[in-house]
Amino acid sequence: MESTIKSSEKIGEIVAGFPKAIEILKEYRIDFCCGGNRPLLEAIKEHNIDEKELLDKLNEAYEKFQEIKVDDIDWRYESFSELIDFVVNKHHVYLHTELPVLSKLTTTILRVHGAGHSELSKVYKLFHSLKMELEEHLIKEEEIVFPLIKQYEKEHSKEVLDKALEAIKELEDEHEGAGKILKELRPITNQYTAPKDGCETYNLTYSKLEEMESDLFSHIHLENNILFPRLMAEKGAH
Repeated sequence: MESTIKSSEKIGEIVAGFPKAIEILKEYRIDFCCGGNRPLLEAIKEHNIDEKELLDKLNEAYEKFQEIKVDDIDWRYESFSELIDFVVNKHHVYLHTELPVLSKLTTTILRVHGAGHSELSKVYKLFHSLKMELEEHLIKEEEIVFPLIKQYEKEHSKEVLDKALEAIKELEDEHEGAGKILKELRPITNQYTAPKDGCETYNLTYSKLEEMESDLFSHIHLENNILFPRLMAEKGAH
């Protein structure tokens, strides 16, 4: 990435080279995972954002980032296996743990508060649709796609690479589907803000849904903006 961030750069490339940009982009509700393949300017226009204000914030943070030594791993330069293991151990483990918890919580608040809050029926349906998609998605990654990528890293076989890339197209479509559900959940939950008459469980459910959104965005970013493009670049090298 250049010494200054420009609005003509792709969102995914900005975040790949400068992970701290995620925090700023979240403030402005800019999609950096599923929408990472488009120029920043497109998102600025879509959300009617002050371009100078956003670029000043990003560049100021980027300057500080360059001045200090950071422990952040630049996943663009680590091995495929290390990146995959990180995604599985951090993000997959998180989902395997939290999805069943959130299933119980969304069910509970629908039972208790559903009569007075009709939106909870939609929250319940959206979450369980997302849960089903993600569970299938994780199996596909862990059992098919990630082993293929690791096999390619060992053997450098064009045939294995082609198989992996074919499977990746499906994963990207699934990421898009998950992103759409998350975009629906946010306004329905009033930006994950429980109503005044909401109980402790209501607050906890919304807090955990927001935490899941944040983790999923980071998870999808690592795959869509770093792992998959790196693998596609390998095809060009063959």
